[in-house]
Amino acid sequence: MLGFLKKPVVVTAEINVNLVALTVMGLISRLWGLSYPRAVVFDEVYYGQFVSLYMKRIFFVDDSGPPFGHMLLALGGYLGGFDGNFLWNRIGAEYTVNVPVWSLRLLPALAGALCVPLAYQILVELQFSHCAALGAALLILLENSLITQSRFMLLESILIFFTLLAVLSYLKFYNLQRHSFFSGSWWFWLLLTGVACSCAVGVKYMGLFTYMLLLAIAGLHFWHMIGDQKFSNVSLMCHFLARGLALVIIPVAMYLSFFYVHLTLLYRSGPHDQIMTSAFQASLEGGLARITQGQPLEVAYGSQITLRNVLGKPMQCWLHSHTNTYPIRYENGRGSSHQQQVTCYPFKDVNNWWIVKDPGMQQLVVSNPPRPVRHGHIVQLVHGITTRYLNTHDVAAPLSPHSQEVSCYIDYNISMPAQNLWRVEIVNRESDTDVWKTILSEVRFVHVNTSAVLKASGFIGASLPEWGYRQLEVVGEKLSKGYHQSMVWNVEEHRYGKSQEQKEREVELHSPTQMDISKNLSFMAKFMELQWKILTLKNEDTEHKYSSSALDWITMDTNIAYWLHPTSGAQIHLLGNVVTWASANIAALVYMCLSLWYLIRRRRKIYDIPEDAWQLWVSAGGICGGGWAVNYLPFFLLEKTLFLYHYLPALTFQILLIPIVLQHLSDHLCRSLLLKSMFSASIVAWFSSVYLVYCTFSPVTYGQPSLSVTELKDLRWKDSWNILIRKQ
Repeated sequence: MLGFLKKPVVVTAEINVNLVALTVMGLISRLWGLSYPRAVVFDEVYYGQFVSLYMKRIFFVDDSGPPFGHMLLALGGYLGGFDGNFLWNRIGAEYTVNVPVWSLRLLPALAGALCVPLAYQILVELQFSHCAALGAALLILLENSLITQSRFMLLESILIFFTLLAVLSYLKFYNLQRHSFFSGSWWFWLLLTGVACSCAVGVKYMGLFTYMLLLAIAGLHFWHMIGDQKFSNVSLMCHFLARGLALVIIPVAMYLSFFYVHLTLLYRSGPHDQIMTSAFQASLEGGLARITQGQPLEVAYGSQITLRNVLGKPMQCWLHSHTNTYPIRYENGRGSSHQQQVTCYPFKDVNNWWIVKDPGMQQLVVSNPPRPVRHGHIVQLVHGITTRYLNTHDVAAPLSPHSQEVSCYIDYNISMPAQNLWRVEIVNRESDTDVWKTILSEVRFVHVNTSAVLKASGFIGASLPEWGYRQLEVVGEKLSKGYHQSMVWNVEEHRYGKSQEQKEREVELHSPTQMDISKNLSFMAKFMELQWKILTLKNEDTEHKYSSSALDWITMDTNIAYWLHPTSGAQIHLLGNVVTWASANIAALVYMCLSLWYLIRRRRKIYDIPEDAWQLWVSAGGICGGGWAVNYLPFFLLEKTLFLYHYLPALTFQILLIPIVLQHLSDHLCRSLLLKSMFSASIVAWFSSVYLVYCTFSPVTYGQPSLSVTELKDLRWKDSWNILIRKQ
């Protein structure tokens, strides 16, 4: 029974020495001297702010993309014990002792290092030789720009890692597909494809294009399966559902989970939450939540409210009035009503308070029990401090003569009667009997007499002149002009009025609100709002010293100075390996020309290469050439400030194309032994030049050793490169 103990237990393992060696070299090239320089390097000044906010659990919005990449950087800070206390205010600022520089830069560096063995495995899975795969990995290893970008607290190396991982996972899944269906390995690589795609999109939206490329390739492969008669209908349906689960449902679920973790971690109010709706702000700890916590939920006749414009661009503002009146005549000679001014004011102020009044009653307090205002009800809005009624009439607005002036009515007894009735329309109502709710209801006010809608019109960038204190204009806009968010308002602060006397009411308006009802948004509501803000919120594009156009990237006519030592000539630049970049362009051009030649010849029934070689050529081009195209061409359509590092994901795919083209030329165009020998010798010479250029530019890749003025000038191989030379 115990006979198995008579023999030793033997475990055998296959170790790919190439893969191990490449991984070690990748780690050394990216992790060596990682804490140097111990100063803020280029965009670390940007991403570092978000890491600090994560450490302090303060909410923020970054319009550059989803939060997963930021969370990975914050994870590095968390593992290093970072407390978030550092002022990320300028490039070159020395890090204080509490900043774990090595830990913050670790994850991008690891991602960059692992791209080296990933490149090797991708070419192996594409059925190319181990020699070609080794060449691809070494080109990635010796690419100066990829080294520089992966050694700092930046996101491009993480994005490239997940895109390469997604490609490798799909290739492994596809190769297993030929002989093993629904096995453990088959499921593992299929699921990992979806996970890696989701992570790539979660780091930066550019990852979406690689995801779409893989979806298209998977769809094409499945289309071929449909034409294969050996698959039954049931089997095809199972394959379709498996791909749908792994490549669509799981990535969407993971993408949502990134936001769930992001919103769970960032539960405190901060400066960024002001661009969010009142409901979102009220869900955060501190800030608006401190003011609005426990407010009455239902707006009633007699309620005291502040009305915030929903659009919030270019800044949030509240419906406001003050004792000053419109000038009798404007600068252009046009007359006004000389009524009390109504504006949209971008700061909290006691003059933002209004009282919701029942037109049929005189009281300005809430009855017992309160009578809620519903969709479609007619109300009057009384300015809390001046007790004048919100009014609009057929008088041209000061800045928008095509719209009606909005004012608080003053009885001048000049045959201009008050027109102060407004119909409450709840835009996001579920039924026509919905009650007007604090924060949650988005409301439009329609003027009963003229059918004009109350609108904040100052969002075109104009503000009232000095007589209007540079505040934003409010107008009555005709309904026929269409719907716009600037016509929608929500109640932000709310209390039930108790004082009928004006002096007592003014004291009440100056006091904070104190009642007890909580208003919590669901995760999906917060996700939808935050996602919309990320997609639509755009910072003003300003020309940057190192910004460039997409056309400059192909020939590397631009560079970026990342860091300069305060006293010596040591500096770090984003500069690529010139030989590699030129070779990648030539390889892409050769691939396109050869493909066109083959296609024309095949159309004429002339087959220059075997069918399996043709299929390999097409599939490799679809992955590598397609990866370059989808990561590069979209930048010609984007209206944003562009930098050289945006090209690195596309460059990575283009580099993979070099050994593919070289092996194809060697196998199919070099037909004699002499040609093959000469071709091999030229490849050795070419690769030696790649290594030589890497070594030449390594001082500005790693920032050390420091170079003399003459040495720095010698590195300026192109007049368009901005190598920093200190004045002597």
